[in-house]
Amino acid sequence: MQAPPQDDAPGTWTSQGGQQATRAQRLTGLVAITLLALAGLWTLRAFLPALGWGVILALSLWPLHAAAAQRWPRGQSLVLPAIFTLLVLLIFVIPLAMVASAVIHDSMAVTQWLAQAHAQGVPVPAFLARLPYGDHLVVLWQQTLATPEAIDRLSHQARGLHFTTGEKILGLVAHRVLLISFMLLTLFFLLRDGARVAHGLRIGTRRAFGEAGVRVVDQAAMAVRGTVNGLIIVGFGEGVLMGVAYGLAGVVHAALLGLLTALLSAIPLGAVAAVVLAAALLGAAGQAAAAVAVLAFGGIVVFVADHFVRPVFIGGATRLPFLWVLLAILGGIESWGLIGLVIGPALIAVLMLLWREWVGAHQGPLNPAAEQPLPE
Repeated sequence: MQAPPQDDAPGTWTSQGGQQATRAQRLTGLVAITLLALAGLWTLRAFLPALGWGVILALSLWPLHAAAAQRWPRGQSLVLPAIFTLLVLLIFVIPLAMVASAVIHDSMAVTQWLAQAHAQGVPVPAFLARLPYGDHLVVLWQQTLATPEAIDRLSHQARGLHFTTGEKILGLVAHRVLLISFMLLTLFFLLRDGARVAHGLRIGTRRAFGEAGVRVVDQAAMAVRGTVNGLIIVGFGEGVLMGVAYGLAGVVHAALLGLLTALLSAIPLGAVAAVVLAAALLGAAGQAAAAVAVLAFGGIVVFVADHFVRPVFIGGATRLPFLWVLLAILGGIESWGLIGLVIGPALIAVLMLLWREWVGAHQGPLNPAAEQPLPE
């Protein structure tokens, strides 16, 4: 057996001698490797979200980074990864921090309003009586919201809800800052060593699962990239644009509504619900012209994003029917948390592509033998 070379790049060394192992040895080796992998995941469990987001952003930015590295090869080991990491910090992290600060401020205002409502009740709005069936709505409001006793009944029904204290908020903010720091570090090193990591992953996948496994990994990478580009980036842009529009129009809690618009925009036509809600709040406040302006601007933004921008970003990687997109997003968030916004659609897209290969609707290594045409 030859000694390994000094350059330990993946695929540069293979065993030259026969290393025969018994079935029991292979089984115990597999069990040991599985236990070691689980122990490693358990050790890193607190930082898995940061590592996951780092991998997702690296997959999304890799084509741009590779194109820049071709133009400037000398900068691909340090300067270009640092520049792309800084761009992520400037374009995503800092605006998200500003949005989070505004959301915290709005949440504190909502908490104070809830405390006041719990003590005094919520008066019936004047416009409610002018609506269709307004007299019934007024009676319903008086029974459920107008008195402290009615608020108490609602509080008992929503006993599971609780509000976070200031100390807990500071602790959560510090934890998020730490995770973001590790995410940026992960992104930097993956951009710097991405070619070596991808090469090693392809070799390991090919040895374990063959060419079909390599195909699945490639499809997963394209699905993640398409999900990030089409859902996250476009949704983030919609949320920023509409958040600014809400603020200019005078909508209360504009930051919260902007964040809600960004989250709902991942669902086809989901952002429309947030736009309609903002317009309804303006209409209830007597600002009809501002409500119409928000509806018109929001309709234009959603139409352009869904019909022109998002298809260009996504390509063919994650084009799923509406029902599958909805289930993948909601199920992903329910199962994986916020990172499930990417994992859910990407996972369903990979499964859909594998199914299309298996039934012969899409070219790939999983295609079975061609079916014989039916006799005439």
